This record gives sequence, C-alpha cells and structure tokens, in this order.
Amino acid sequence: MDAPPADLTSVFHRLNNQLGIILANAELLEARLTEEGQRARASQVVSGALEAISTIQQLHTLVGQRPSADR
Repeated sequence: MDAPPADLTSVFHRLNNQLGIILANAELLEARLTEEGQRARASQVVSGALEAISTIQQLHTLVGQRPSADR
C-alpha cells in the first residue's frame, strides 16, 4: 500500500482521481451497452460518481474553511 498522504488536500486529490476513473469507465460502459437494463445500471454508476465528485468538492471547501473565533 502507498505511504499515507501528507495532508487532506492530497487525500481529496487522490479520491477525486479514483472517482474520475470510475466515472470514465461507467460512461464508456453506458455508451457501449445495448441492453436497456444494463445501460440503466451503468447510468446509475455515472450519476453516483458525479454526485460523489460534487460531494468531495463540497467537503474540501468545508474542511478548508478555518473556524472563526466568533462562531
């Protein structure tokens, strides 16, 4: 297994890269499949990967915010 990342930014980057791989492969499957049920499942993976990427971006933004003294 790889050495642990030095900071959260690198963790987010690695996770985003892995989700990008999942997304790309799901899009390829979706485009190539001819049976409607299989295409629907591939489409669900595409949607899930896009949602996960968006969630990672939101989480990265939230974690990157410094807590304010007056909160």
